[in-house]
Amino acid sequence: SFPTRRSSDLPTHRSSLRRTPLCFNTKSPLAKTLLAAAAIAVMPLAPAMADGAIGSQIMNGQINLQTNWSNLNGSVDTVGGDVVAQGSAAGNMVDITTMNDTRVQNSQIVGPQANIGSNVNMDANNVWGSVGISSQALCNGAQVSTDPILTKVNSYQECNARDPYSSINTNITNVAGNAVVQGSAIANSFEADSNAPNFPIVTKQISNSASVSNVNANMFNVGKSVGLSSSAVGNTAQIIHYGVN
Repeated sequence: SFPTRRSSDLPTHRSSLRRTPLCFNTKSPLAKTLLAAAAIAVMPLAPAMADGAIGSQIMNGQINLQTNWSNLNGSVDTVGGDVVAQGSAAGNMVDITTMNDTRVQNSQIVGPQANIGSNVNMDANNVWGSVGISSQALCNGAQVSTDPILTKVNSYQECNARDPYSSINTNITNVAGNAVVQGSAIANSFEADSNAPNFPIVTKQISNSASVSNVNANMFNVGKSVGLSSSAVGNTAQIIHYGVN
């Protein structure tokens, strides 16, 4: 089993974090390598972007070299409604929605020095409604949804982070409704859906990371249903092509 990482292992106060500008040293070997990979990834679509085609021409290139970490600590007692606690951390994310012909070139890379994690520590007692607690760590995520005649997508995702890491520790007692706890850690996620008659997609996902999800939950005296889930995923892709009459 994987060891549980303590939130104290990373800085939690702004004063202990140095502000980093939205750029990086392009002269370093790591930056040069990542920039070269991103340039190669966007090359196949360059001619299509320049051929005067009508519609949406979208080129997304994201490189993350830094740590993205979320800590949520809470204790709730005696609530007349619901209790919801959500923690999330991500390296690169893009969400694309169009209603016309669309060509998408997506490149997302996370470097090897990045840490991506979410810790949620939550206790809830005497809740008249329901309790929902979730924690998600995602290295690269892309969603594309279109409703045109043509949709063409070329996606490249590479996660080299040390570990997309998700952790939940919770005690839930005396709840009148439902109690649901969900944790997930994902390296690369790609989703696309369209009703376009022409819907070519090329997607490549590389994960060189350990995806870890830990859920520790104690529940007592819950009036309705209880749900617990924990998932760790390297690469996942879902493509939905709706039927066209």
